[in-house]
Amino acid sequence: MPVLIPISTFFIGCHGLLALGLSYRVAMERTRTRIWHGASLSEVASQPNYLDQPNAWAEFVEKMTQQSIVTKNMEDGVLQRTIRAHGNFTEYVPLSLIFLIALEWMQSGKGLLWMLGTLLTVARIAHAWGLIQTYGPSPGRAIGFFGTWLVYIVGSLACLYYSVQQFL
Repeated sequence: MPVLIPISTFFIGCHGLLALGLSYRVAMERTRTRIWHGASLSEVASQPNYLDQPNAWAEFVEKMTQQSIVTKNMEDGVLQRTIRAHGNFTEYVPLSLIFLIALEWMQSGKGLLWMLGTLLTVARIAHAWGLIQTYGPSPGRAIGFFGTWLVYIVGSLACLYYSVQQFL
């Protein structure tokens, strides 16, 4: 009989959608700013301008974006913050989800799993929102990183506890 891990699977699905949403925000901000590589105009100053001699694909993308997305002619830091929100998410979430999977396989309490998964989800949403909306410290970022660190601490200790229990 297979070992099912429905709680972990639920939170993996939730975080997959959050990752997609953050990735979408990066793509839309790149389209608005026309910064296709890097995070600022200064980072791409040496790159060729794709509109100087556009290929068919570049012409198509330019036409579609001009019709559907309000573009920006200035750099306001949103792209850089959006990239970091996505990057930070991908740095912290995988190990947190591994905690959930391992603890569910070890048959830890469902309350612990739901608490860790819910805290992680709320923390990552708060962190991304706080980082994208504000340059520098913000309540969202603080809630996000403290919540994520709490998941790391509790998840790590719970994994150690349940693994040691198997040896006793």
